[in-house]
Amino acid sequence: MNDSVVDPKDVEHVAELARVDLSAAERERFTGQFEEILSYFEALDEVPELETDPELTNVLRADEVRESLDQEEALANAPDSEDGYFKGPPVS
Repeated sequence: MNDSVVDPKDVEHVAELARVDLSAAERERFTGQFEEILSYFEALDEVPELETDPELTNVLRADEVRESLDQEEALANAPDSEDGYFKGPPVS
């Protein structure tokens, strides 16, 4: 009996989904490559899981009230403004 996890029909199915035409030789080659890829995923299953939750810390600064720009200063470098507001290009 064959211990292969992937057979050429699986490769053919994936190739059809990807709309790729494969020759018989390519199907055989890709069958071996798919098996190698799946073995890497099996190796990841062997990595132990950590039982601890990561410690979360707030990296943001605290909110504080500060003086800000007045309307005239805010619009000073705007390429275009109208009636005290920023004016952007029309949206269609």
